[in-house]
Amino acid sequence: MSSADNVQGVPREVVIEFFKHTLPFNELDDSALQYLAKFSVIAFYPRGTVVLEQDVTEVEHLYLIQKGGVKVYLVGEDKVEKLVDYHGEGAQFGAVSLLSGSMANLNVETVEDTFCFLLAKQAFLKAVQRDPHFAQYYLKSFSEDLVGSAYCELRSRGLKARTDDALYVFSCRVADVINHPPQVISGSQTVHQAAAQMAELEIGSLLVRDPAGNITGIITDKDMRKKVVAARLDYEEPVEKVMASPVHTISAEATCFDAVLEMMNNQVHHLAVERQNRIVGVVTAHDILVFQGSSPLYLLREIVAQRKIEGLYVLSEKVPTVVRSLIEEGAKANNITRMISVINDHIIERLLTLMQEKIGPAPVPFCWMMMGSEGRKEQTFRTDQDNAIMYENPGQEWEQVKAAKLYFRRFGNEAIEHLTACGYPLCKGGMMASRSRWRKSYGVWTAYFDRWMSNIEPQEMLNAKIFFDFRSGYGDKALAERLRDHLAEEALRQKVFLNHLAKDCLAIPPPLSFFRNFMVEKDGEHKNRLDLKMRGLVPFVDFARMMALKHGIKETNTLARLQILADGGHLPKELYSETVAAYEFLMQLRLVHQLKLLEAGKDPHNFVDPADLSDLEKATMKEAFGVVNRIQSYVTKMRSMI
Repeated sequence: MSSADNVQGVPREVVIEFFKHTLPFNELDDSALQYLAKFSVIAFYPRGTVVLEQDVTEVEHLYLIQKGGVKVYLVGEDKVEKLVDYHGEGAQFGAVSLLSGSMANLNVETVEDTFCFLLAKQAFLKAVQRDPHFAQYYLKSFSEDLVGSAYCELRSRGLKARTDDALYVFSCRVADVINHPPQVISGSQTVHQAAAQMAELEIGSLLVRDPAGNITGIITDKDMRKKVVAARLDYEEPVEKVMASPVHTISAEATCFDAVLEMMNNQVHHLAVERQNRIVGVVTAHDILVFQGSSPLYLLREIVAQRKIEGLYVLSEKVPTVVRSLIEEGAKANNITRMISVINDHIIERLLTLMQEKIGPAPVPFCWMMMGSEGRKEQTFRTDQDNAIMYENPGQEWEQVKAAKLYFRRFGNEAIEHLTACGYPLCKGGMMASRSRWRKSYGVWTAYFDRWMSNIEPQEMLNAKIFFDFRSGYGDKALAERLRDHLAEEALRQKVFLNHLAKDCLAIPPPLSFFRNFMVEKDGEHKNRLDLKMRGLVPFVDFARMMALKHGIKETNTLARLQILADGGHLPKELYSETVAAYEFLMQLRLVHQLKLLEAGKDPHNFVDPADLSDLEKATMKEAFGVVNRIQSYVTKMRSMI
């Protein structure tokens, strides 16, 4: 380990001011902050300094980053670095080792010149002993560090890395990718002036401001080609005539992963970067591609540019390659499933768009509905199709009704055939738009849901669990929003239905015996294996759905539901943190397991052999199943309040 170039005392008021803006110190009273400030110094570490060395450094301080940044990584038996995270200003490290009394469990290296406040070990431990809330923050961090180590081991053991130079855009901030301050032009200036300014600065875009100084649009080199040169527009026309508006923005503190998703969702290549309501730069798709080296954006471009339906068949086969790179780069399960969903959404949107170009427009507005894991944006590899069509009530005339039925019968049947050719398996339960039952008008769909909530039969409960997670994937999203509003209001009145959903949350016990051994399949194709989906993940999904319906929450994604519930005070913070960590770990385990099967030329499934897991993975999985017990205890207590 390299020591700091300069360690020196610092005025207490400076340290206290920093503490007041740093979790969890900002929750301590003034006397506690005064005490801690007495045992704090500041240290400078040049870029490239290894502050802590894994299994070597005896940690004597809590490190709080005042300025700069560090990368945190492990070195495995293969001597290859495996990134865990990046930490920037306001972050801290060293707490796990201080609490456990162990040597440094991770390597920490500065990625730029860095200043850290160093809080002495004994002062830190005394604060932990004195204040329960302060202690709880670090105990939670300790737990997350354990899970983080398990994630890292999953990646290193489960997959052999294909690249050694991944730059981990899933941890880096958008601010890190900005190359220069924002360049601005007045909307009243000419297109010629804009082109000259872009050429002089060697940049591909300019932000456009109005007379009041507000940013109202953006003009890019693509706009110049398509709207000016190709359209033979007079170069003396004002910039505001060809600019794109409004400007899509993203926070400087967001990750580059979020920027990629924002670009993909809105099909743009430039985002204005905001910090404290002020635009501080522009980030482009190219910036991220250069920063990362490779990107899912390449696959998206191929999908959007495809002009033949058959061309989408082979593109869907590239998804596992993209997902492999996400896992290698340290993305957690929620990031991975979100990316899979974004790619799948674009394949479906392109496929259905090309279909409509072929067979003509629909006789009435409609939306393509996605249910189950598709609706929750939690797809893994080759998830079964769960889809349906909902269209606007066609009117009373038989010819109108007939036209809608004939059109959507053809549309639904052809769409399912193409999706199957893309590699999305047919739903074993037949819940697809190729079935007439799942191609209905808005009025029929509201009647379906009303019946499912009032008629508590096993099949109706199964329908409810799958269909209540719907979202619109193509077409008139307003139709889906109307149905969602109806369900949110109706569910609040259906207390018996909510009670049955709560009862359903208790139906699947965690797969642990009394002595905390794994309960596996006794016979059949998957003998001695454990079903990660049904026994592990479904209890979390059912719990989030039931709680969301109980509180009128319209979100469908499991982690987003839990976040909204916690933010609204409907879920204890500690239970929320444990639930998220457990769910993400089990999902990560499932993704790595399925990817290994695919790369071995096998069909992906959800059955894992505990004997194939490391001790750390098995211990973490047992802790995750223990969270299911706590969820079910919470549901049991609250059933009386439904």
